[in-house]
Amino acid sequence: MSDKDRVFKEEIKVASDFKFGSTVANVFDDMVNRSVPLYGEIQRMMAELAADYAKSGTDVYDLGCATGTTLIGMNTSVSQDIRFIGIDDSVEMLDKCRIKLKDAGFSRPFDLRLADLNRDVEISNASVVVLCLTLQFVRPISREKLLKSIFDGLESGGVLILVEKILAEDSVFNREFIKQYYNYKRRNNYSEMEISQKREALENILVPYKLSENITLLQNIGFDHSEVFFKWYNFSGLIARKL
Repeated sequence: MSDKDRVFKEEIKVASDFKFGSTVANVFDDMVNRSVPLYGEIQRMMAELAADYAKSGTDVYDLGCATGTTLIGMNTSVSQDIRFIGIDDSVEMLDKCRIKLKDAGFSRPFDLRLADLNRDVEISNASVVVLCLTLQFVRPISREKLLKSIFDGLESGGVLILVEKILAEDSVFNREFIKQYYNYKRRNNYSEMEISQKREALENILVPYKLSENITLLQNIGFDHSEVFFKWYNFSGLIARKL
């Protein structure tokens, strides 16, 4: 069970960049469920899509696997003869992930790896790769290289499942969508101070693209087609296919 998210509950005198260390890892599940609209539904949809495209004898990757929620969700739908590989750059997140997989009775082959997605990441024999709210934390200068590694590591017919916080195409709508998103956080009992302090901590860490920019990036990498499977104001899910 995750502790309740109180990371930004008290006033922070000196602001620092957001980090996925032990403080965040301990409350991450509560944080993401209260901060990402329809998070449970996104997880269900990703598991369904993964089941449709995962091929026997291949690997399914979750890049930025955090505490393992996506791996656990896919475990119920994807064939047991497929290995799962979770990659994260936070030791604390991977520790939480191992505990959750054990508690979930994980029996399939799996491998958890510590790696920085801004650097070279080995991906091979993949039929499905998931980037759930992860690419937005990869430095823009490194995103094309990461996506090319994913594309090269996918087998023919494989897919990338990408969920991101995004910018609206129009600045007026972008402001409106952000307003509605903060209203969502207020409904989930985040205070004005918590919203403000987290926004400041994420300012230089989470860099969203427009939906069209993500689609263009995927096309330029070589993906045959990208389709939107989820959209809520400034959050979107894409599935991209490699022929």
